[in-house]
Amino acid sequence: MTKLGAINIFEKYLTDVSIFKDRGVLRHTYTPDYLPHRDKEVNSLASIMVAALRGDAPSNILIYGKTGTGKTAVAKYVGMELERHGEICSIPCYVIYLNCEIVDTQYRLLAHLARHFDKDIPMTGWPTDQVYDEFKKAIDSEQIIVIVMLDEIDKLIRKGDDVLYNLSRINGDLKKSRVSIIGISNDLKFTDFLDPRVKSSLGEEEIIFPPYNAEQIEDILKQRAEMAFEPGVLDETVIPLCAAFAAREHGDARRALDILRISAELAEREKSPVVDERHVRDARYKLEVDRVVEVIRTLPTQSKLVLLSILKMAERGADRFTTGEVYTIYRQMCHEIQMEVLTQRRITDLISELDMLGIVNAMVVSKGRYGRTKEISLSVPHNTTQSVLLEDYRVKPLTNFTAPVATQTKLYI
Repeated sequence: MTKLGAINIFEKYLTDVSIFKDRGVLRHTYTPDYLPHRDKEVNSLASIMVAALRGDAPSNILIYGKTGTGKTAVAKYVGMELERHGEICSIPCYVIYLNCEIVDTQYRLLAHLARHFDKDIPMTGWPTDQVYDEFKKAIDSEQIIVIVMLDEIDKLIRKGDDVLYNLSRINGDLKKSRVSIIGISNDLKFTDFLDPRVKSSLGEEEIIFPPYNAEQIEDILKQRAEMAFEPGVLDETVIPLCAAFAAREHGDARRALDILRISAELAEREKSPVVDERHVRDARYKLEVDRVVEVIRTLPTQSKLVLLSILKMAERGADRFTTGEVYTIYRQMCHEIQMEVLTQRRITDLISELDMLGIVNAMVVSKGRYGRTKEISLSVPHNTTQSVLLEDYRVKPLTNFTAPVATQTKLYI
C-alpha cells in the first residue's frame, strides 16, 4: 500500500508533454564547446596559458567581472583545452578548479590539491605546513604543469592570504614541476586587502570581462536553447524577454539561463506544450522572491527586528511610515523579547542598509520644524518576508505581536 502510494504521488506529474531535451545545458556548471561573444577573452587567456605547453609556468592571472559575464565558463573552457593539448604534446598539464566559497580555508584548499594527486590527507588534524609539504612532494615527483584555478578568490582571502603567499612562491621550492594560479573574482578591489608581496606576485596578468548586452545574451540563450529543448516548444517572445530582463540586471547571462530554465519547468508542471511570455514573467518573479528570501534569512537579528517592525506597520494598512514610527514599534519588540535596544540613529542606518539591499524603499523627506525623516515603504512580498523572519528563534516569539494604533510620529532625524 505504501509503495503504491509512493508511486501515485508522482503519476500526475508524469505527462506526455516533452519540453526538455537536456536541461543540464542550462545549468551554471555546464561549459559549452563555444562561448559566444567571448572570443577576445578566450584568446587573451590562451595566449598566457600556452606557456604550459612549452613546459614553462604561465604567469599568474587575475580575472575580474560581474556575476554572469562568463569568467568561470571561459576559464574552465581554456583549462580543458590546455589539458587536451597537453596530452597531444606529451606535456602533462593539470588544471584544478576550486570554488573558494566552498573550499574556504588554507587547510581545505591544500588538502584538496594534495588529494588530487592521490595523497591521503585527513579532513582535519594535520598541521597546515605538513599538508603543504605533501602537496609539494606529490607534484614534484615528475615534470608537470599545475594550474590552480581559484573561483571567488576574494572569499578565501577574507580568512587570510597565507595560502596565496605560499602558492605564489612555490616554484622556488620545486625542482621538476611548476605551478600557476588563476584567480577569479567579482570584486575589482579585493587585491587591496592582500599583502603587497602577494599582490605583486599574484597579479602578473589581469583580464577584465565586460557585462553582456541584451543582444549578446539572446545569442547565448539561442545556443543553449537549441541543445536544451525539443523543437517548437519556445514561443518566439521567450528568449528576447529573458535576455531583456537579464540585460536590465547588469548583463548577467546566468540570470538569463535561470529564467529560461525555470520558465520551461513551470510550463512542464502545468502540462503546457509551449513555454510562453507568462511563464517567463512568473519565473522572473519566483527568482526574485528566492533571492530576497536568502538575503533576509542572512540578515543580523537587529536588522530582522527593524524589518519586522516595518511589516507590522504595514499590517495596519499604512503604505508609508516614518523612521520614528518604525523605531517605536522596534523598541516595543525589543522590550518584549529582552533584546538590546539600539539608538534611533543606528536604526536609521539599518533602514538605509535595507534600502540598499532593495528590501525597503526609504526616501528622505522634510517635516518642517520637526526636521527630516525617512518615509519607508516595503519593496518585498509581505507574507514571504514575515515567514522567513519568523524562522529565527530569537524573532519567533513576536509571531503574534500587534503594532499599537497610536505610535510616536515626531522622532525625526
